[in-house]
Amino acid sequence: MQQIGTQTRIPTKLMQSGWLVQVIIVLFLALTPLFAGRPMLNMLTLIFCMGVFAMSYDILLGYTGIVSFGHALFFGIGAYAVAILITQTKATMGFVILAVLCALLISIVLSLFVGFLSLRVRDTYYAMITMAIAELGFIVAEKARHITNGYDGMTFRVPSMFMDRIVFYYIALVFLVVSFIFLWKFTNSPAGRVLVAIRENEQRVNFLGYNVLHYKLISTVVAGGMASLAGSFYAIHMRFVSTAVLSTTKTIDALLATIIGGVGTLYGAIIGAGIVSFAGEYLSRLAKVHHLFERWYIFFGLLYILIVLFAPYGVMGAIKKFRAKKLGKA
Repeated sequence: MQQIGTQTRIPTKLMQSGWLVQVIIVLFLALTPLFAGRPMLNMLTLIFCMGVFAMSYDILLGYTGIVSFGHALFFGIGAYAVAILITQTKATMGFVILAVLCALLISIVLSLFVGFLSLRVRDTYYAMITMAIAELGFIVAEKARHITNGYDGMTFRVPSMFMDRIVFYYIALVFLVVSFIFLWKFTNSPAGRVLVAIRENEQRVNFLGYNVLHYKLISTVVAGGMASLAGSFYAIHMRFVSTAVLSTTKTIDALLATIIGGVGTLYGAIIGAGIVSFAGEYLSRLAKVHHLFERWYIFFGLLYILIVLFAPYGVMGAIKKFRAKKLGKA
């Protein structure tokens, strides 16, 4: 009887934790290439890359309470490192891995520098400093036309294995899953708990004896490193990099994805990245129907306002609220 009771509790606990739903979703995504066309696979691959970027931003905003307008700097470093190194050398797997590792190392060092420089100030001042540093990176990429080709961007070849869109789709899916597991482990670690406490009441955490700056630096390094990896995968997927990857608009995309999906929920960042990517793709296509849709960001802004008004905690917040009401009725 005890064994039967244990066996019945395990599935219930699994369903309550949500892992069963996640496994089903991953399996569905793994089977998607069997029935989806090339455009859909390209869109999903883009969402996987932007999902990791949004999760990295959620570490700052959702788990630490830091608003940054310069997060695209790390995303751009990852993208440009791959593009420049492959262009200057050869499109081999070894050079791609070297470029990704170099971008990761540069992002970690730069995030430490940015953190020491700007984390001593708070709120608006921090946001403005990070935006200024990111704009500096944007200007450097724009002026170094002999390397980056400036605003026109640069195309490059990728290893033959990445030329197959289905193969790279699965690589990007694995990248998303591994990134999610890593960030989930991080946010549920003791350091992650301290970050949440800092978000709720930084002064109280400081009184308890924790070095707040130390933990904020950890958050910045983790977020910057993951953003760099997302940028590298994005560049490999697009096979093209321009200064747009360093623009404030790219940071705002991550900010919108995090808020729309649900701040402080890694699931929400992925959902938000999907909504932002799909909205941008299909609303821009409507420009062929009417020239008004050429300003599709206006319609997306209206969608954002509606979500903030009727679902202030994002999609994940609305789902949790619905489940709480359902359990309350039961």
